[in-house]
Formats: sequence, structure tokens, C-alpha cells
Amino acid sequence: MDRTRPLTLLLAGALAAGGLLALTPVAAVAADAELARNGGFEAGLDGWTCTAGSGAAVSSPVHGGTKALQATPAGSDNAKCSQTVTVKPNSSYELSGWVRGSYVYLGAAGTGTTDVSTWTASAPDWQRLSTRFTTGASTTSVTIYTHAWYGTPAYQADDLSLFGPGGDPVQLPAAPAGLAAGSPTSTSVPLTWSAVSGATSYHVYRGTTKVQTVTGTSATVTGLTPSTAYTFQVSAANSAGESAKSTAVSATTTSGGGGNPGLPAHALVGYLHASFANGSGYTRMADVPDSWDVVNLAFGEPTSVTSGDIRFGLCPATECPNVESVAEFKAAIKAKQAAGKKVLISIGGQNGQVQLSTTAARDTFVSSVSKIIDEYGLDGLDIDFEGHSLSLQTGDTDFRNPTSPVIVNLIQAVRTLKAKYGAGFVLTMAPETFFVQLGYQYYGSGPWGGQDPRAGAYLPVIHALRDDLTLLHVQDYNSGSIMGLDNQYHSMGGADFHIAMTDMLLTGFPVAGNSERFFPALRPEQVAIGLPASTQAGNGHTSPAEVNKALDCLTKKTNCGSYQTHGTWPALRGLMTWSINWDRYNQWQFSRNFDAYDWS
Repeated sequence: MDRTRPLTLLLAGALAAGGLLALTPVAAVAADAELARNGGFEAGLDGWTCTAGSGAAVSSPVHGGTKALQATPAGSDNAKCSQTVTVKPNSSYELSGWVRGSYVYLGAAGTGTTDVSTWTASAPDWQRLSTRFTTGASTTSVTIYTHAWYGTPAYQADDLSLFGPGGDPVQLPAAPAGLAAGSPTSTSVPLTWSAVSGATSYHVYRGTTKVQTVTGTSATVTGLTPSTAYTFQVSAANSAGESAKSTAVSATTTSGGGGNPGLPAHALVGYLHASFANGSGYTRMADVPDSWDVVNLAFGEPTSVTSGDIRFGLCPATECPNVESVAEFKAAIKAKQAAGKKVLISIGGQNGQVQLSTTAARDTFVSSVSKIIDEYGLDGLDIDFEGHSLSLQTGDTDFRNPTSPVIVNLIQAVRTLKAKYGAGFVLTMAPETFFVQLGYQYYGSGPWGGQDPRAGAYLPVIHALRDDLTLLHVQDYNSGSIMGLDNQYHSMGGADFHIAMTDMLLTGFPVAGNSERFFPALRPEQVAIGLPASTQAGNGHTSPAEVNKALDCLTKKTNCGSYQTHGTWPALRGLMTWSINWDRYNQWQFSRNFDAYDWS
């Protein structure tokens, strides 16, 4: 339907004495026109971008023509489909369209004045939505969109229209200049380049394959092979299209990497209450059975939340009458190491909140942790930051490029420690599910604010350090229900929970439902399952039979129950438990079951 309005020219004239007609020209006004591209979706999704692959063009139901948009919310994704349109400053526009479904929205963002939206709570049949807005003095483009609400069924939209003065055509951006590769790791290469005027995003290519799209001027390409040469290029893009590619840059990955220095193919990790008893009784280092391949000393704690000054000492004799001397403790550590075991200092825990909010705290963290490692001759570090230690500031929405100081400073601190101690340094992490798998649904305070800023806050730390990471053992306990990759909620205590949570780590997932921000899978040898050793140790205790079912499913694709994994991982590293002390209290049930399990 043609809704173009004709351009009007005003003529003013007077018959002069000499018989001449005088014309007074008036400045032309831009013609109103239909600006939405493919608003009837007759050309599929051409011109439209839908979050998390939620949208598609369907042939039924339709409002007009032969096609309409159908989009389905999933998880934390509201199935938003949008288009950026060129407009003129200080101009008025009408946005309209037809929708079907529950809680369907139509709106415009980036207007430069007041962004607008309209919605319907229920439209069992086609319903027209419309709204108006005026652009700001410097506004040259707006984004029009439609979406539904979380957890609602699929909705439909058709004949979307933006009517008003057309803006000047957007110019294709120039090719980026200054592409440079930073220091590679064994599986990643960081890239930077210069900003391009008019670009709204950049495409990163590895060889001829597009591997990332980012809005900033840096990216880290991951998932690479050690000791391999790669070539990279970058292009700039906006609504007019994609520029030519930049000059290529080459980089070769290193042969190192975090690896799993000195660990057996399948390892048992446990926390030793070295500085407290916690009702389970004190266990001397020398009395820890040989079943345990990694012993995490719990805990190094800060002198204050923000100091970064970590201290560690043995349990006081008043609380632990059978505590050994410091000399005996150090000798027992050496004996464990001589038997091929690893002993780490674990930082944090439930009561040890650590917030490295300043560079001074970061540097103090490095020096104080180094002092503990050197004094006791330890093999590395376990990061067990809980509670409010890690959170994301408002606007920190991309786990690949974090900006929150507590996140950035922790990453830098751990990298410094890794560089100091070299390839043999063992690095493990024990986050709660709230800080990792919950990131599939929610990340930080969210695009509109109001969410818990801690949601998914471990993801940037894990991602930045994945090449240095020896083991990630998420705590599959003391957890609420978490949505898995099947978009179903899973509750702790049985095999299903451990299968679903581990599958997420070994498959990878879009963060907050955004397919352009995909958290890549970890290697199976980097992953262990965290469980409580007894019913007294924490909520979510899992019986030995259920533990074995989880291992069977993940490593052999048997005993999987209703959840279907996305792969089979016989190289899964093993199990972690809280704690060695509680396992002893429970007659060593957890470690004996691990020793008896048949991995073949």
C-alpha cells in the first residue's frame, strides 16, 4: 500500500510594473515515505535481526501477503526482532504494525528524545499497534523492534511500518586499519584495530571464516590449536553493509597452555579444613588418604573485604586440639607432593569475601598469595570466591570484554601469578552455579537493569583464564534450580542435575540467550563435578549410585535418564568434594566410591 505524500512547493508571485512574474522559492521539505525494509517479511528476515535465532518467516498465520514473522521466547530471551532505519533529525514518525500473541511489544529506540513502545496483553487474532515519536536534533537513525515476554508462547508480527521523512543514505564504512595481534596463548589470539567512522559493528575473520561480531575495537579469537599459525582480518559494518576486509595479520599460538600438570587421567579433588574444624573434626595433612589427587587448603582469607591482603594459618589448638605443628604440616605437604599429589591454597570460601576493586588491592593480592605459596611450598591456587566477591557493574554486558574492576583486577592478578610460577602452576576454580550456569538465562543486571549483578559473574574470569585453567569444578550444591540447555529447570540432589550442569560446560552456551555472545565449551580434562561428601556437608548431597549414573552418562552415554547430552566425554577429569573432613566423618564413602568407579 503506497502511503507516500506529495512534496508541496509554495509559489508567491506579483505582477511587476514591467510585466515580470517574481517567484519566491521556499526550502523543500523531505517527503514522508515508508522506511521499514521488508516490513511484511515477504523476503524472510531480510533486514531484520532476531535475538538467539528466535525468529522465522512463516506462511501461516499472516495478516497481509504470504509471509509473517513468528518468534519464540526462550530462557531469558524475549525474542526481540529489530531493524535500524535511517531518519532525519527533528522529524516526526509513525510506527505501526499488526501482531498476534500475548504481551507483544512494538517500539522504537535511539530516537534522541523519548523512546516509545506500545503493547498488547492479549491478541488472539491480529491487532494493530501504533505509536509516534519525534527524533532529536542529531538523530540520524533509530531502531524499530518487536518482542514478546519471557516464558510466553510464540508470537506473530506482520506489515510493520515506519512512516516519515527518509534520512540521508548511510555510507558504507571504510576497511579498518591498524589491525594487530597481541600475545597468543596456546588456544587464543587477542586482536585490536582502529575505530572506523560510521561503523556500528566489526566482523572478525580467521582465514575466510567469520568467527566473531563485536561492537568495540578488540576481540579475542578462542578455540585455536596449539603451535599453529593463523591469519586474521577485520571488516567494518553498518546498515549500509560490510566494508572490505582489513590488511591481514598473522599469529602463531604457543605450545603451552594451562593443561593439567601432573594430574592423573581421572582425579579426585577435596578441600581440607586446614584453618578450622567446622563440626567435622580436624584432619591432619599426613592423615589424608592417597585417594585424593588434589588437596585444597581451606581457606586463605582477606584481612578485610577490599584489602586484597590474604592470610592463612593452621586451625587454632583451642578449636582443633589435634592440630599438627607448622613444621609437621609443611613436611606432610612435601610427602604428598613426592607421591604425585598437588596441594593448593584455596582463597575465599563462604566467609572470605574478596573484592579486588582497586589496582592496589590487586597487587597486594598477588604479593600476599605468593607469600603463602612460597612459605608452604604449594603447587598453585584455587579460587573459591563466593557471596558478593564478584559482581558486574551496570553496563558490563559482554563476558568477553569485562569492565568491572573486581573482575578485571582478579584476571590480571591470576595472570601475574601464573607468569611468576610458570607452566607447572595449578589453577582451579570452584564457583557456585549462580555465577556460571545461571548465565545462560541472566547476566549481570541485564539490559534493562534490575537483575542481580552477580548472575554469571564468574564467566568472564573463566573465559579470560581458560588457557591457564587446570580445573573448573562448579559447586553442584547449595544451589537453586537452574535451567539447562534443554530449557528445563533442574534441581540438585540427583544425577540429572550434575548431567545437565556439566553438559553446559562441555557444550558451551549463549550468555543471557544472546547467540552472538557464546561462552565456548571447556575441554573435558578441565572439568570436574563438585558435590558434597555427606548430608552434613551441604544441601544437594547425591548418593553414590546417582553419582555413578552421572559419570556413566557423561563419559559413556549410558544411564542418562531424560536429559540428552550434547556429546560424550570419556576424558572428564573427575570429581571434587566439600570436603575431605566431611568424607572422613562419613566413613570415607565419597572417596571409596570414586576409587571403585570403572571409567573404562
